[in-house]
Order: sequence, then structure tokens, then C-alpha cells
Amino acid sequence: MKRNLRMKAARQDKGLSQEELARLAGVSRQTINMIERGDFNPSLHLCLGICRILGRTLDELFWEEEES
Repeated sequence: MKRNLRMKAARQDKGLSQEELARLAGVSRQTINMIERGDFNPSLHLCLGICRILGRTLDELFWEEEES
């Protein structure tokens, strides 16, 4: 699994720490950290919640680009 740098950048653009995003999403800071590191595959429900909080779409945050 690849690192989720798009989610990290969107979180930072909103001025949120991992802890703040975690609290808003109802998960632990460790969960947010693991998603950003690519060590955890979140549920669709959690992905949608993170998208709502960060004001981004699923495609913008979680869709992996195909490699040529």
C-alpha cells in the first residue's frame, strides 16, 4: 500500500493535526497516522467521513492512479 500524501496534504491545508482529524473522525490518532503511512486500509465509511471533514472527494484523497 502506498503512503497517502494527498490526505496528509489536505489535512495540513485545513490546519488540522492528526489528533484533531482523528477526534473529528471518531478514530485514534494512530489510525490517521497509519492511513497516511499506507499501513492501514480504512473502511469506506471512514474514508467518507475524512472526505467530509477535509472538504475533498474520495477520488481526490483515496483513488490510486494507475501506473503506466
